[in-house]
Amino acid sequence: MCENEKLILPEKLDYDQFNGDICAFIEAVYAVFKHDFIDSRPIFDDKPLSLKKRPFIEGKEYTFYHLTSEGDNENDRVFNIGRAECITFVRAIIDNINHPYLKVWCNKRKGKERTLIFHEEESYLVVLEKRKNYTLLWTAYQVTRTHTYNKLMKEYKEYEKSKDRHK
Repeated sequence: MCENEKLILPEKLDYDQFNGDICAFIEAVYAVFKHDFIDSRPIFDDKPLSLKKRPFIEGKEYTFYHLTSEGDNENDRVFNIGRAECITFVRAIIDNINHPYLKVWCNKRKGKERTLIFHEEESYLVVLEKRKNYTLLWTAYQVTRTHTYNKLMKEYKEYEKSKDRHK
């Protein structure tokens, strides 16, 4: 496998196929989430991948809510169809973390160590937070703002430079 060989991700869910039935769409998105993270549990860095379960939002785990909504204020996040359509990407990216196409780096946010996994073609980011006995699926989303992309790529390049200095 060569470095620039793309990691092909599963097809997105397509909201248009649900003929405007948002409830059916959300249930289909949740079915993927449940299959990928509840019925089977990925392992990351030799630790189980866990979810933030509480508070449940409309009977669904908080991580599901975070993956499918957006907003700066945690209490006022709004469901986002685009984020929800990409739910199929999350497990595939985590399972393929060692694929050379993915950009992977660590950072610290609010004193917590995180692993970021970025798929360039889809401009899709998965964020995992390291804990003592498990890894928490923190969030995942398409990076659509240029300044966010530039900030992430600067952080990635700095991480890569620091790795090279410590070899």
